[in-house]
Amino acid sequence: MPWNPIEPPDQRGRVHVVTGSTAGIGYFAAEQLAGTGAHVVLAARSPEKLGRARDSIRSQVPGSTVSTVVLDLADLGSVRRAGTELAAFGRIDGLLLNGGTMAPAAGATTVDGLPLMLGTHVIAGVALTGLLLPTLAATGEAAGTAARIVHTSTGFVRRLKLDVDAAARPQRGFLRDYTWAKTVTELHAYELDRRLRAAGVPVASIVAHPGIGVDAKTPARDGVHDPRGPRRRNPFTPWAQGKDAAAWPAVRALTDPALAGGEYLGPEGGRRGAPVVLEPNPLTARADPARVARVWDELESLAGVPVGV
Repeated sequence: MPWNPIEPPDQRGRVHVVTGSTAGIGYFAAEQLAGTGAHVVLAARSPEKLGRARDSIRSQVPGSTVSTVVLDLADLGSVRRAGTELAAFGRIDGLLLNGGTMAPAAGATTVDGLPLMLGTHVIAGVALTGLLLPTLAATGEAAGTAARIVHTSTGFVRRLKLDVDAAARPQRGFLRDYTWAKTVTELHAYELDRRLRAAGVPVASIVAHPGIGVDAKTPARDGVHDPRGPRRRNPFTPWAQGKDAAAWPAVRALTDPALAGGEYLGPEGGRRGAPVVLEPNPLTARADPARVARVWDELESLAGVPVGV
């Protein structure tokens, strides 16, 4: 049967962690997961915004269970503290690595001196993966079904075809900088899945891209999104979808029991539509192993946390 994004599988008893969950795609992924009965953990840097997102989800999904954890992706110290707090839940069935800056970041750095785009979209996720992998693996072992790590990418990775041989190489321009970070994300995600399989760890690494989600087509949520407010003009709006629909590929990646690690999900129409399983990009899914190993080692070094597989 075709996947129905309005009725994902029951997730009662499961715990899903969503980074960047106070707005946009991350928020709607969390809201949709809460609708499945899962215990959803919102992870983002602003306690105030976390409170508003939690209250909005509880309003939209009465009876839902939602927790919050402060996580600043631009500060590896904060990532480590959040990792300790998240591991204390004792169970994590899904980790959605969604957060990261979307502001022009030329020359900007994280607290740790990393390029801001790479640091927030990639390095923080690598560190969080390393910190939470033991909990994810234990959850998969106890549940008898693999836990999930879902990495958020973009269709620009396939379009721009950037040849990555070193993760922290400086890039010019927002689009190239962003696409570079997401290309590195995919390289790490597919290599992580290969290593998890080889080690027999019951955790699946999956890549999802949202298509194009725009504020103009996103439903209102009190304290989270007001469609009447000022917004940046987006030339893709006529062909785009709301950020609620843009969350569907990630939610399917976390909840569809038929999926295996190493798969790639996105909207059936490329820019918008129901989430479907797509052919992975050979540039990242079948990259030269020696090159991937170098990027992996560099990412672990920059994160300061071994992933452990």
